[in-house]
Amino acid sequence: MIASSSRHILHVRFHVPADLDAELPERLRRLLEDITPRVQMIEPDSAALNLTGAIPYFKRDARGLTELVQLRTLAHFGLSSSAGCAPTRMLAAMACALTPPGQRTVIDDSPEAIASFLRPRPVRELPGVGAKTATTLAEYGLHTVGDIADVPQLTLQRLLGARAGRTLHEHAQGRDPQIVDPTPTPASISAEHRFGRDELDPAQHRRALLALAADLGARLRGSGQITTGLTCTVHYADSSDTRRSRTLPEATQHTVLLARTAYAAYESLGLQRARVRSIALRADALRPAERATRQLTLDSGDDKPLAIEAVADRARARYGHSVLYPAALAIGAETRRRHVRS
Repeated sequence: MIASSSRHILHVRFHVPADLDAELPERLRRLLEDITPRVQMIEPDSAALNLTGAIPYFKRDARGLTELVQLRTLAHFGLSSSAGCAPTRMLAAMACALTPPGQRTVIDDSPEAIASFLRPRPVRELPGVGAKTATTLAEYGLHTVGDIADVPQLTLQRLLGARAGRTLHEHAQGRDPQIVDPTPTPASISAEHRFGRDELDPAQHRRALLALAADLGARLRGSGQITTGLTCTVHYADSSDTRRSRTLPEATQHTVLLARTAYAAYESLGLQRARVRSIALRADALRPAERATRQLTLDSGDDKPLAIEAVADRARARYGHSVLYPAALAIGAETRRRHVRS
């Protein structure tokens, strides 16, 4: 018997074809809502479901209901999927990321099961932990989630700052306040850089990311919008791809902040001499710029790039987009001409 306080959150990633039917996400939503009304579609190929109320209705346990979801999507749409089911959205998403297509990972709602899954994981798999944070933690001998969980919160806050330290401490304990929100996913915008040949050089990958961040930043500022997160998708020479999403410390439209987050998402992939065919960057969950907040900082240097950016925007509006761009892109002007927007 599952305790009434147990939560069961399912994160499922569908392995969709390249020529995605524009109506497929909505059809998928309707199919999933036949199992539970608490469905949140996550662009471009995932969904989160709160199965807690559906388990007694279908008289199945979490594993059985997860199998039902996968079987129905395979039968109706021919879509294989990876699935993770856990007490929180964070754990479900982490489990899904580690699960091969057609299989499922289920984490019971018990401290022992959560610790067994979470503690051995590398710290970089926690949401919001990029290469820089992982390096800082490694310098103090903190390599796994278990290492982080054993450190007092105040120590993490001294290492990473108040908010980042508090959030990391909560995540390392398996706690995550996110809910499954069935409201439609907010709009997003994306841009893609396609290399002239399969590119192995990480410096070229980072240059492309900077160009994409600059493009998205300009479009966000031009449309009066901000974004709360970025998704970086890397497509390889063998037609496979990997994807990483990062939540921004604060919603923004500024290129320098977008670029930092894009670099963190890219570096979390740990690529080594990967033959990259293209890189795409998507700004997620857009909202009006007037709802932006700015965290106070004592470093006046943080304001300089933003002031320069405002001047550059005015110059581009008057003389054209190519009149000003980041210096790192100057040696590869063709980088700025290979964007596919959506």
